[in-house]
Amino acid sequence: MPTFVKIEKGIVDKKIFDRYVPDHKKYVLDLIRKGHKAKTGYWGELGGGMLIFEASCLEEAKEIIANDPLIKNNCVSYELHQWKIVVE
Repeated sequence: MPTFVKIEKGIVDKKIFDRYVPDHKKYVLDLIRKGHKAKTGYWGELGGGMLIFEASCLEEAKEIIANDPLIKNNCVSYELHQWKIVVE
């Protein structure tokens, strides 16, 4: 399956953002259970993070992102890219 990357930047106050982090973590755990090999994390400096996951196609990747609680609650802006891995 292709690998996709959502690169995100926080656009709300940290207090608001933190309210949705537990739901985001649950969402990512559900993606893992469904076989999407998802990983999520944040940058060492404040203000953003990344979600890496597998999806069958770009349309499925967009659907996965649209259902992320951080997106549904307008906590982040993001870019979505298919990552073409050349060395594993």
